[in-house]
Amino acid sequence: MANASAAAVAGTSWCGHCGMSLAAPSGSGSSVRCAFCHRLTRVERHRGVTLAAPSPPRAAVSAGLEIPAGYYPSVSGKKRALLVGVSYRGTAHELKGTVNDVKEMRRLLCGKFEFPGDCILELTENERDPTRVPTRANLLRAMRWLVEGSGSGDSLVFHFSGHGVQKLDLNDDEVDGYNEALCPADFEQSGKILDDEINEIIVRPLGRGVKLHAVVDTCHSGTILDLPYLCRLSRTGYWQWENHDRPSGARKRPNGGLAISISGCSDDQKSADASGFSSESSSSIGAMTDSFIKAVEAEPGTTYGRLLSAMRARVRDGQGSRRLPGRLGSFVRWMIPSSTLQEPQLCSSEMFDIYRKPFLL
Repeated sequence: MANASAAAVAGTSWCGHCGMSLAAPSGSGSSVRCAFCHRLTRVERHRGVTLAAPSPPRAAVSAGLEIPAGYYPSVSGKKRALLVGVSYRGTAHELKGTVNDVKEMRRLLCGKFEFPGDCILELTENERDPTRVPTRANLLRAMRWLVEGSGSGDSLVFHFSGHGVQKLDLNDDEVDGYNEALCPADFEQSGKILDDEINEIIVRPLGRGVKLHAVVDTCHSGTILDLPYLCRLSRTGYWQWENHDRPSGARKRPNGGLAISISGCSDDQKSADASGFSSESSSSIGAMTDSFIKAVEAEPGTTYGRLLSAMRARVRDGQGSRRLPGRLGSFVRWMIPSSTLQEPQLCSSEMFDIYRKPFLL
């Protein structure tokens, strides 16, 4: 408590992006630029106390957050990927199958889309290297690695399997009034990663000719990248883009590139494991990750529309198999939508014909 009080009096806060300490100026409503990552953090004072991002773990502060030699894979070629599986081991939030999600995504990227294995960075709690554990600080650094130095023709993939939550939006940049957020392994100590931060780090820096695909298997993940367009797709195949440009007027588009997210469910839904309802799953895996991989492998050269429809059908049949099996059950689930069933979502930084544009990583 004494240390916290001293920090408040001295005007010290922490960068919301990398966790480095900041010297907060006097006055309220100011933004401070971090000397380490050069990003802005909003800092406010209430009754003499500086409010900003929560303090990072003590170990991260003492280490100074320097990037260790060999922390990032050396990128060769035009493809790179960041695969994250958070298990929350030893906590009440523990998940099974997230490490399997990462393994299966690596297999898909290397085997089907020719991603070089040494250009794929994995963050899981199975890693012995502490810099590869999916803490908030490590994940933010890894996301910067994913886009840093990318150029025209590059294909980037971000995959996250873990917990996702909603938080009340306080700056009027969400259509539904809620921010979406990812939960790193240490989210209870260091905080969650808001969609605003994700957009700033891996969407807005994308230059012309750079393509990013985010595959996010969490609850409340529909608009997790804060992209301006959400695809509304009916079960009869009718589709349209819904404009999600923010009421505040904040522009959250790439700098000439293309960003597309494929997520596990809408913002108000929860995601599930595939174990228990898929007879083909020999081990636990996220329902969304399972449906994505199976849909991509089943139809080479598929379009975004066909991919999304196939994913939804697989998830719908899988989650409903415990209730009414067989063709009758499939027909009933197709005819009668249920808000309790997760439906994978498609968002993009630009509009396109989802049944004509081929899906390619």
